[in-house]
Amino acid sequence: MSNIVVILGPDNEGSQVRMKETSRAADRAGGIDLRFVDKEQTFDEVVEQCQGAVVILPQGRYDHLSELAGKVSTLKLIQTFSAGTDWIDKAGLGELGIDVANNGGANAVAVAEHAIGLMFSVYRKLDIQIDSVKEGTWMAGVRGDRTEFHTLVGKRIGIIGLGRIGSRVAKRLAGWECEIVFCDVIDHDDDYIAAAGAKRVELDELLATSDIVTLHVPLDRSTRHMISDRELGLMKSTAVLINTCRGPVVDENALIRGLEAKEIFGAGLDVTEIEPIEADNPLPTMANVVVTPHLASRALESELNAARLTIENAGRVVRGETPDWLVRPV
Repeated sequence: MSNIVVILGPDNEGSQVRMKETSRAADRAGGIDLRFVDKEQTFDEVVEQCQGAVVILPQGRYDHLSELAGKVSTLKLIQTFSAGTDWIDKAGLGELGIDVANNGGANAVAVAEHAIGLMFSVYRKLDIQIDSVKEGTWMAGVRGDRTEFHTLVGKRIGIIGLGRIGSRVAKRLAGWECEIVFCDVIDHDDDYIAAAGAKRVELDELLATSDIVTLHVPLDRSTRHMISDRELGLMKSTAVLINTCRGPVVDENALIRGLEAKEIFGAGLDVTEIEPIEADNPLPTMANVVVTPHLASRALESELNAARLTIENAGRVVRGETPDWLVRPV
């Protein structure tokens, strides 16, 4: 079997940093011929330079990935640097005998920390406090009376999806003296749930009883708009919705309606349905809403973890072994 592993990405500074880290990981793994292919070239040039590859690691979205895969007969795995694989045609690739794997939780800690940061920011209006100081108005620019400022102590946090990220949110919030509940379509074993310190409940109970609802699910047909009018209507009027997974998991128009009608108190979002967010989208300027630009995973540690884990998985394929972290079509 070939030992060629291709990083498919733009030839920019970020790519060069990632190539440096993955090269180090490949050297440690041994037996991997790691190559970089600039995806900004013509499609035919990309196809030619990917010949012989058993693994392709796309950096960001590549719209011709399925077509490319069909022209590389040696290809066995599409390995993403990210946790999300929603843009990849996994069913089509599966018909070609090509698997898709995510990053094995490389950015799980960073995203979990960011989710908690959004909770804290909404509860304490941290964005408004910072803006007020920068604008020279000190305390005068901070809107809202004391009843709108909260601590996390004693709050019930509802985690939808207790996977790599959700479980880390749960473990970290234990130290904040929170009550943690979760729901998931996956049947996690008892030890895993106990380690997370969370209690399983049904989705509707989680929505109706949680002070903060935080989303940690992949985007697929079953999760698109899983939070919409009905779900927001179940939530407390004092509740906060946190989304650090994928924008379309939340019906954004329903969220805007719910916030305007005060069905829920606020939201912390690292993702939106359209990215970059549209200029006329009201969410960034709404009261008690904090929006960050889909950078929850941005941390040096995430990059180092991704380099190590993705190359380790590529090495499994090179050795003829079954790769980890496979993502099946849904």
